[in-house]
Amino acid sequence: MENFWQHLQNLTDAQSIISQGGFYLLLIVVFAETGLFFGFFLPGDYLLFLAGLLCATGLLDTPVYLLVACLIVAGFLGNYVGYWFGYRTGHILFNKDDSFFFKKRYVRIAESFYNKHGGMALVLGRFFPIIRTFAPIFAGVVRVDFKKFSLYNLIGSVAWVTTLTLSGYYLGMRYPNLKNYLHYIVIGLIVLTTIPLIFAFLKGKKQSNTEEDNI
Repeated sequence: MENFWQHLQNLTDAQSIISQGGFYLLLIVVFAETGLFFGFFLPGDYLLFLAGLLCATGLLDTPVYLLVACLIVAGFLGNYVGYWFGYRTGHILFNKDDSFFFKKRYVRIAESFYNKHGGMALVLGRFFPIIRTFAPIFAGVVRVDFKKFSLYNLIGSVAWVTTLTLSGYYLGMRYPNLKNYLHYIVIGLIVLTTIPLIFAFLKGKKQSNTEEDNI
């Protein structure tokens, strides 16, 4: 059991993923976070940023063009799996009991985000934890037109990967010593990506309470 939790901790640590698992584990994690409902806890945003930074400083021995291209493909295919999962399971997700790896409120958050932004939720949602995982699943649940989904999927994957990975790469090239401050960078990225999600959750909870009071 101790070994299991150690492995789980390593999967949530972007630096461990890159240093111990390398390029291929990096792709697997990005695929899982964007396509599998239990991948919501994986560190997508700062994983991409650190991958770019470590690529620039030579700690990740992969050409940046290959890194970016493969990450885009991993995120693109991951969303297809999420869409297929939502398409096939549909209403089951809304009736499924909460577990360690699944919370119904995550689907509700994705639903609220999708209702607000429409198809662009598949693009904008890439930059928010949890929504990134559940938006394509919800798109499958409501049977979004597959061609439209594919277009938003491609745009979202390209925008997400290039923005974060190339930002990390640029800063790594310009300020090589940043690799000595990875923990601070990770904390900063977690805060930046989590704050909007907290606001969305609190807003949804407030609306839910208002609706209950009106009944």
